Amino acid sequence: MKATLLFTGLLVLTGCAGQQPGGLGQWFGTSSCAKPDADQQLALNLADEMLNDGRPHASLAHLEQLPNTLDQVRLRKARVSRLLGRSEAEPLYRSLLGGCLAAEGEHGLGQLASARGDDVQALQNLQRAARLAPTDERIRNDLGVVLMNLGRYEQARFEFLTAIELKEGNALPAVNLVTLALLQDNWQQATDLVGRLRLKPAQFTQAQARASQIKATGRGPIASAGGERVMVN
Repeated sequence: MKATLLFTGLLVLTGCAGQQPGGLGQWFGTSSCAKPDADQQLALNLADEMLNDGRPHASLAHLEQLPNTLDQVRLRKARVSRLLGRSEAEPLYRSLLGGCLAAEGEHGLGQLASARGDDVQALQNLQRAARLAPTDERIRNDLGVVLMNLGRYEQARFEFLTAIELKEGNALPAVNLVTLALLQDNWQQATDLVGRLRLKPAQFTQAQARASQIKATGRGPIASAGGERVMVN
């Protein structure tokens, strides 16, 4: 009897979830992606290589021959479109919400909001992304930048430190942490961080420039550390 009631309850949940994006995955916070076949995966890898080599247009051309039904394809298209400033980026990121790459969708929407100067919206997207993927150092770094722009310095520091500890040798959150110290006119702390995190002189100069920009304009952009990493399932 109990088993019957449990099964019936799951059917009810399934019926309700069918009216929401992501189905049961939205209720339990997980969802599985359909895996690309061997030829599709080869094309995805080639598109990634071209993007990392600084050839986003060629990357997008290869992605356009793949089906949009694959979340991995839409994620890459969204990322390349964002880098190229194309309007397709936002709807592509939104199409990932509720699915297995929902964290990447929220992250991308946060990056787009930050780029247009809407840090309040960016904060909401990036906080949701961090809840979905708490160990993704890129999300934690970008969340820190938005918090820094909003003047929430202690919270920003926490996110930068988390990003640094999640991936050793990642220079981007390290530079942002030094930027935060300079923004607070704490030169001693900035100097100590440069030594402890083994930053190069050029990276310290970058931190100084970012701090000056934030002081002058009230905010700094989310910076990319070079190649865009894409989650592959």
